[in-house]
Amino acid sequence: MEINSVKNKTILITGASKGVGAACAHAFASTYSQGVNLALVARNLDPLERLQEELREYTQCRTVLIVADMANLEECDWAVSQTIDAFSQASIDVLVNNAGLHVRGEFITRRAQDISAMIDVNLRAPLYLSALVLPYMHRNNQAPCAIVNVGSLAGMTPLQGAATYSATKAGLRAFSYALHDELADHNINVAVVSPGPIDTGFIMQEMDQVEDIVYSQPMSSATQVAAAIVQLSMSKRYEIAMPKMSGLLATLGYLSSRFRRSVRGTLYRIGKKNKEKYRQRCD
Repeated sequence: MEINSVKNKTILITGASKGVGAACAHAFASTYSQGVNLALVARNLDPLERLQEELREYTQCRTVLIVADMANLEECDWAVSQTIDAFSQASIDVLVNNAGLHVRGEFITRRAQDISAMIDVNLRAPLYLSALVLPYMHRNNQAPCAIVNVGSLAGMTPLQGAATYSATKAGLRAFSYALHDELADHNINVAVVSPGPIDTGFIMQEMDQVEDIVYSQPMSSATQVAAAIVQLSMSKRYEIAMPKMSGLLATLGYLSSRFRRSVRGTLYRIGKKNKEKYRQRCD
């Protein structure tokens, strides 16, 4: 197998062990059926090994498992160097900044350490990793490269009970927009996917801590979000907000604080009812 060919793109995915990250691994492996190199990064090895076993069905997919915490800059360096070393080449074609952290609750109840940790994982790490991988893009060919950041509708409009999370995702979105324009002439697409609630353990296993309003919007699946990430990595689009109507609602809420406050009560009531339905499903 010719590692340096276009068909053997090298893709680095953080937060790869479950949810959207694992779905991305499957999506990229199936998309590049002629060959792809996947660097899968997460804090725990066991779920990565289970994912690697699942990916064996894609016979042209090569994987390397990297145990690293994105809150630690030295481990970010390690993840990039291990990606380069594992596939004996000097290029990284796609970076998916998916690792995320949300310590839920009103800001006044959060410890300073919680705030710092969310900023480190959700915002500092994607910026740092982007700076690390850019020199490795286009090293072996001139095929399009991409950085895709996993944002949130909470980054499009402020969400009470998630002030820090909203701030980090808003910052990540602003970074994505700015870097997209900076690199427009370099054949490197920078984009952000901004999903609403995703049907994963990220919110389904913490229902009591999740604000009711989150459940007022339709759920996306991890597979749907992964498909959007793959699409962004292969195009010049700079954002996909999903579901589409939720994205429009978030935009209206951002543009008009009066509108956001006027619909908040209704959305909380809808979300509370939906949460009970989801709770019964989980039980």
